[in-house]
Amino acid sequence: MMTRIQTRLKALLTAALLATAFSAHAQEAPSNYVSYPYAFIGLQGGVQETATHYYNNWKLFTPTASVSFGAHFTPVFGARLHVNGIWNKSGIDMDYRNLDETYKYKYITTDLDAMINVVNLFSKNQYRPWNVYLIGGIGLNYAWDTEYASSLKQYISEKKAENRFSHNFRLGGMLDVKVARNWSVNIEVDANCLNDRFNCKTSHNDDWQFTAQLGVAYKFGLPHKAKGDPRSNIIVAPETIGADTETASANTGVSIDKPEPAPTTAPTVVTPAPEVKKEEITRNIFFEIRKTEVTAKDQTIIAEVAKWLKDHPDAKVTVTGYADKGTGNAANNERFAKQRAESVTKALIKKGVEKSRITTDSKGDRMQPFAENDKNRVTIIVGK
Repeated sequence: MMTRIQTRLKALLTAALLATAFSAHAQEAPSNYVSYPYAFIGLQGGVQETATHYYNNWKLFTPTASVSFGAHFTPVFGARLHVNGIWNKSGIDMDYRNLDETYKYKYITTDLDAMINVVNLFSKNQYRPWNVYLIGGIGLNYAWDTEYASSLKQYISEKKAENRFSHNFRLGGMLDVKVARNWSVNIEVDANCLNDRFNCKTSHNDDWQFTAQLGVAYKFGLPHKAKGDPRSNIIVAPETIGADTETASANTGVSIDKPEPAPTTAPTVVTPAPEVKKEEITRNIFFEIRKTEVTAKDQTIIAEVAKWLKDHPDAKVTVTGYADKGTGNAANNERFAKQRAESVTKALIKKGVEKSRITTDSKGDRMQPFAENDKNRVTIIVGK
């Protein structure tokens, strides 16, 4: 009995380790990524088998189904309420009594499970489309409606076959694959430990129930706001960069008096001084997801800003870093935005710009300069 249990647990652990190794090589999928926290509802279906004494356990596989409701509070920790059932069977095989029979019963297991994302636990990259969860929980099992042949009555009394409760301790693993922003598919394998009265056979040893299920999960309550949502506090930055500011307006609403008749004597002509426009410059440096370093392709912009400052010795620049609200969480986005701004500042200094002429700032994901989410992984340089 214990040898079979140990074999199944080793197989479960091996599958979880292989899934973890596979997920470590997965590519990023920002379009499918959602930030935390968020809630989910899941449906699963598969097979279960309850290990029992004095019987061939390979004959005891039955279909099973589950529904769950929970939330992922952080990139590492989540919890769920998981309900599993409903078909099961057990059996007795005693050669010396010429007895080999099965009997059916129904059950339902309700567990409160903790879910640990082992991929995010050991990696800073939270954008993988593959995630592996270690699952552990405790709950209550209820079994009823036992159907058994009359020859089993001497081994399973009618009293033992009545409605009965049992504890349930769970340990398992889940491989979850994102297929869309709100949807994912998963495969889960669990080992459940129950009291022996679960299947009406009392031998003073707990029973083990093993389940393997495929499922689908729908995520809702996602924290970042949809594109175009008026509540998203989007401040749109100029797409056309480096244009002079125009101050004239054709429709000011100010009335204009009719000109007086010209005097008979010629007035003294005063030539007005030409208006001097104060030049400004605005440049954007965009970053890939989770990237903060200025790349070689951005050096042209850095050189252009440095030359502009050289040509305008009285001017200064403000360097402001941003992060997109659609990925990550507020704490990580604050860090990315700051690092992006500092990276651009260092690049300007290397080009000969005095540090005293640069003001470095970051907005995290609190402000979104662009309506398109991915463009907000940006550092904006404004020179005046």
